[in-house]
Amino acid sequence: MNKKNKERGDINGLSTYVISDIHGCYKEFLLMLDKIGFSAADTLIGAGDYIERGLNSYEMLKWIEHCPDNVWLVRGNHEEEFASYVDLMFQLDREEELNSDFNSNQEAIVLYETVKYLFKKKGLSDLYFDLYGTIHKLLSDSGVNLNDLCRWAELIRKMPYFYKTVIKDRSCIVVHAGYAEKLEDISFAFSSLEQFYLYARKESCQLGGKTHGMIIAGHTPTIIKDEFFYNKGDVFRYYDKEKDCVFYNIDCGSVFRDKTTGAKLACIRLEDEKIFYI
Repeated sequence: MNKKNKERGDINGLSTYVISDIHGCYKEFLLMLDKIGFSAADTLIGAGDYIERGLNSYEMLKWIEHCPDNVWLVRGNHEEEFASYVDLMFQLDREEELNSDFNSNQEAIVLYETVKYLFKKKGLSDLYFDLYGTIHKLLSDSGVNLNDLCRWAELIRKMPYFYKTVIKDRSCIVVHAGYAEKLEDISFAFSSLEQFYLYARKESCQLGGKTHGMIIAGHTPTIIKDEFFYNKGDVFRYYDKEKDCVFYNIDCGSVFRDKTTGAKLACIRLEDEKIFYI
């Protein structure tokens, strides 16, 4: 993986799978790999949000750290935000000359609590730091240190915003939320293309897309009633006739399975658009 957006040619009959919004559902993720029979001959593309909300972000981060060469990982908004939280901790340590021991779990906890204290003192919302308590859980339950956090943040910064491949002469783009080729197409609603890649919801179909292409994304669970993508927890498919563009939303809300009927983990095989569920 590197910072450049990946482009990969036709895979000559081998299988290309896309999965999104695992959100720490590590057990379900492994079950999915087993269900699709994922092998070294295949390609797996992740569409972001591998961590947060769910119980096993640590296991997902370790898997990401050692993922096979035939796996390509696109960043999601939860990875982007996780990296920004780590940056805040690093910045505070440097600016205040705290000289934290980056190999110490205890000093990482102290630095974390210092950031929380300063946010509270300044009246800033928890929205700006570790919103889902992911870093707190990593520190308290898994005993990680600042070196671990910084290493994972660096891996995230190397993840591209999208991945391009060609399947049966159709350009396929995997992105976390939405894909647009020109900022002017989305500028009245988004300040940058990167924001669109990470945070677009129904705008991904209304404003984005690619002529004669296919967009595979997630971000908005298909279990949310009254949302554009609502499909009772199944994969949502939309076709833009004008652009001849197929859109797939494969976020089926796996992390909410204990609270919402129909929530599940989904995966799509691009060659025949077959959907798999766990």
